[in-house]
Amino acid sequence: MKNITNEELLSFIEKATAGDKESLETVILSVQDLVFNLSLRMLGSFPDAEDATQDILLKIITHLSSFKGECAFSTWAFRIATNHLKNYQKHMFAKFPLSFEFYGDDIKNGKIDDIPDLAQNVEKSILAEELKLSCTNVMLQCLDTESRCIFILGTMFKTDSRIAGDILGVTPEAYRQRLSRTRRKMADFLKEYCGECGRGICHCSNRVNYAIQNRRINPKQLDFTNAVPMETIMEVKEAMEDIDNLSQEFSFYKNYQSPESLKKFIQKFLDGTSYSIVSNA
Repeated sequence: MKNITNEELLSFIEKATAGDKESLETVILSVQDLVFNLSLRMLGSFPDAEDATQDILLKIITHLSSFKGECAFSTWAFRIATNHLKNYQKHMFAKFPLSFEFYGDDIKNGKIDDIPDLAQNVEKSILAEELKLSCTNVMLQCLDTESRCIFILGTMFKTDSRIAGDILGVTPEAYRQRLSRTRRKMADFLKEYCGECGRGICHCSNRVNYAIQNRRINPKQLDFTNAVPMETIMEVKEAMEDIDNLSQEFSFYKNYQSPESLKKFIQKFLDGTSYSIVSNA
């Protein structure tokens, strides 16, 4: 959707809370991609991110009347999203938690040789890119939930410490300190193990067949490389201190448009009886 000014957005919110369906759709579309990208990094997979985003957007819709304009709408929406995601237990990695120790051991000891070609006629460079993008999201699951959220806001969204602190309910100083520690932990791991952005032994092109064999990527379903990229992610003041060069090392992060199925979900919701119940609540 085209960019809209904050003043225009506030007008749409006012109309939406008065029951205007088209205005509500515009309001939801203004944060839908942001919520999806946050969910994807917090949960690690496209299916889980899509499910969580649906839940979050419904929360935003049903609580929209409580938005008083005391902060940017994206900040308010992110607060709802982060609170939901920090307590979200339906995703794959809640059942199978990861750690840096497990990840490092797999890199050192995973048997990547003597595996047959499993590429199914997909170019190896494409599969290596899929693995790289998948790995950087899955790697985030090695962090505890709070640290993961802090890292994502600071490194990916480059959120101003005051805004991030407001979203997470901590002071800007506390946020910066925790971000610094988490970035250093991630940077140390990458420099030790990752050959893509450090000097480690792990190179995506060498582990493609191993990843396919272990169902970490699927040549028939390349979620990351087939996703439609976003041009921008969030309009906030980029005043975050340059604590280290990790954000540059993570330059292969991409931001995605939310799946078309999410837009259809919202449209179906707005056209159904559920919307009438919510709007009349």
